[in-house]
Amino acid sequence: MERTKCLALLGGGAVLGSLSTFLLLRLLQTQKRGVRPKYTENGTTELSGVEGRTISGKKSDKVVSDDLLKDEIVSEHLSRNIQFFGFESQQKVSASYVVVVGLGGVGSHAASMLLRTGIGKLLLVDFDQVSLSSLNRHAVATRADVGTSKAQCLKEHFLSIFPECQIDAKVLLYDSSTEEEILSGHPDYVLDCIDNIDTKVALLAACVRRGLKVISATGAGARADPTRIRIADLRESTNDPLSRSVRHRLKKEYGIEGGITVVFSLEKPKIKLLPFKAPSGEEENPSDYQVVPGFRVRIIPVLGTIPAIFGQIMASYTLTNLAGLQVQTEPIVNFDVDHYHILHQRLIEHEETLYGTSMQVQVDVEEVMYITKELWHGRSAREQHAKDVGRGMWRSINELMLVRPYPELKSEVKAVESVFACSEICIF
Repeated sequence: MERTKCLALLGGGAVLGSLSTFLLLRLLQTQKRGVRPKYTENGTTELSGVEGRTISGKKSDKVVSDDLLKDEIVSEHLSRNIQFFGFESQQKVSASYVVVVGLGGVGSHAASMLLRTGIGKLLLVDFDQVSLSSLNRHAVATRADVGTSKAQCLKEHFLSIFPECQIDAKVLLYDSSTEEEILSGHPDYVLDCIDNIDTKVALLAACVRRGLKVISATGAGARADPTRIRIADLRESTNDPLSRSVRHRLKKEYGIEGGITVVFSLEKPKIKLLPFKAPSGEEENPSDYQVVPGFRVRIIPVLGTIPAIFGQIMASYTLTNLAGLQVQTEPIVNFDVDHYHILHQRLIEHEETLYGTSMQVQVDVEEVMYITKELWHGRSAREQHAKDVGRGMWRSINELMLVRPYPELKSEVKAVESVFACSEICIF
């Protein structure tokens, strides 16, 4: 009997000890979290865990104050950005207002990084809802979000990440009737992440007309090579059916030939649109199932990582511009090694013809590659703008030759004297 009582007491002690340990661990985890989002009845978001401190995530008319960066929690949240940009440049980012139109695989990732980097005010625009098939590429959506609007889904998640940001979500389709509602307020940047050509062209044209800075994403579907994604002017984008169509429409309908930054892939799409099948499994007319006229209902296969990279690139480009950080994007020059060897040989032959010797040519093929690609972007000193080569990429060197800029040549291209100062070889 005594042995039984002893075992019972030992068992009870073990249970109480385990329970105490569990409660202590939970308490320590709670203290480590420190700051926890709490949603109030009036729709605002509060941070609890810091005595006497409440931060509202509700929309207001003013962008985040510069003083916010002096807040202990916010400054720690953005500490790596402040170290990278500098305090004053981060203030510019935190005082900026950005509009993101289209919140799918590209737009959700772009908006997410803008938020995490401390953008002061965000407008999120999309008419569509989160679907199960979109979870392979969406930045924050979960299965619990399926069926909810993409705009509201992002807003709710974002308020738990950076509640100081003033976030507005609009369940809208961009068109002429919603232009003022979406583009008013003088946004510092507009991100076009739309995959419908009619809406994309209308948005880009409106941004140009209003004088708004805009960056546009072209086709991210049916591609798999992240190393071939580029940033360039729209007139230089190639190998992408969407950007080609957008370029043609903007020129034809609005007289816009360039001046719009785009993110695109040099990779040719590997897979075409899949045939549309009704719930019965039989092929039917896609237009019979369109929720919005003109919008695609056929499926384009998407590797979720590629639209995510598109969005990250758009966010990075936007943030560096807002912060005033100069980033030199890689020139779109599609020459191969043979092209550079030919240019090098032409330089030697030109020197021998003109001077009787090539002793002054003290550059090798690698230096020719650098001069041609990085300094001159594959263009002649006489013509500093991209040529209109239709649907193809400019890769001809028939009209290009490397020469040393002798005095008569310098006077011919006074507009590029700054380049001569850093290069003894130019392209003609």
